[in-house]
Amino acid sequence: MSKLPAPVQRLIDATNAGDSAAFAAAFAPEAVLIDWGKEFAGAEAIAEWNESDNIGRDSRFRVVGVERDGEAHLVRIAVSGKGFNGESFFRFTVADELISRLEIAP
Repeated sequence: MSKLPAPVQRLIDATNAGDSAAFAAAFAPEAVLIDWGKEFAGAEAIAEWNESDNIGRDSRFRVVGVERDGEAHLVRIAVSGKGFNGESFFRFTVADELISRLEIAP
């Protein structure tokens, strides 16, 4: 299993701690998050997604696997909480020690 990049680990730790400020700080200001096809562009939209679908739903993440996919990191995460429960692939692109893109897919 590959090692998680620091910003990805910060996002996971922030989610598990319920720390929305730390979650937001893991992303670049112009980052894009795509959750099963629905796009959230920019810091404000990602913060709203976090409130409606992640920390706002008491989500917890457990890393199941990590691999490199070109420049991206493909992380299989088991999600639990008051929203989605199950495993998904999270495809992270990191630039300048921040997450620039996150795609979540089944």
